[in-house]
Amino acid sequence: MTVNPVKTSELEKLLAVSSGLVSAQGNERFKAIMHQLLGDLCQTIKKFDITDEEFWQAVNYLNELGERKEAALLAAGLGLEHYLDMRADEKEAAAGNEVGTPRTIEGPLYVANAPLSQNYARMDDGTEQAEIMWLHGQVVDSNGNPVAGAIVDIWHANTLGGYSFFDQSQSQYNLRRRIQTDADGRYAVRSIVPCGYGCPPDGPTQKLLTELGRHGNRPAHVHFFVSAPGYKHLTTQINLNGDAYLWDDFAFATREELIADPVKITDAHIAEQRNIYQPHTEVKFNFTLVAASDNNEETKIKRLRVME
Repeated sequence: MTVNPVKTSELEKLLAVSSGLVSAQGNERFKAIMHQLLGDLCQTIKKFDITDEEFWQAVNYLNELGERKEAALLAAGLGLEHYLDMRADEKEAAAGNEVGTPRTIEGPLYVANAPLSQNYARMDDGTEQAEIMWLHGQVVDSNGNPVAGAIVDIWHANTLGGYSFFDQSQSQYNLRRRIQTDADGRYAVRSIVPCGYGCPPDGPTQKLLTELGRHGNRPAHVHFFVSAPGYKHLTTQINLNGDAYLWDDFAFATREELIADPVKITDAHIAEQRNIYQPHTEVKFNFTLVAASDNNEETKIKRLRVME
């Protein structure tokens, strides 16, 4: 009879030492988390009889993931970033907190300090032949009153699914702007209709998804941070209705309340008012902010972001 040479007591001692539980130094919360993670990992290795070769393949995969800077992309693709939203929704529901526009994932492609404009801005640099998009709406509070001076931070992809900064062929801050709402809480931008994107086909995220039998595509979408003094910071994005991947988003970001309907505008008078002078696509989306209970809720979560 074969006996597992790793006795339970030996494993418990190994985990206690490796996670720092036997040390008076270090962070107690972090040590407890590491103890749980290492224990779960060891149990997984045992349950599936993971070989040495498979273990080192996983280690090499983590190296590749870091080299390609795709860890945040993988976190979205495995649903972990969406799970954080699920947890936040669950906590708000349990506390009976007021809810405004739904949150959804930030994703890995935000760049801070985009140009700030009052009420209106043009987002594209005019180099791409694409369908013009007029994106506009209003920011209100939970009672429907306009929130003047709110900052609507917007970013989205071009028609090839690329984001400026990460796509070096685009100009600085192309398709990235911050708009401060007017006295009626309104914002408007002229841009181009974005395209969805897929994970880099030669990257580690797509490699893992392929092993899971999954694709790495996202529907056409527009990202937003919406903030104002006294209100909870909102991280969200809207998906454009009609996209083939609308309900099959590999990053699990689609929410019923965050689907926008693109409308074709052919009225010359409306186009003239917008200084567009040609048919274009209109996308309207309003945001509802809720009051913050403390100053921490007014700012976006702390994570590493690109600062241009």
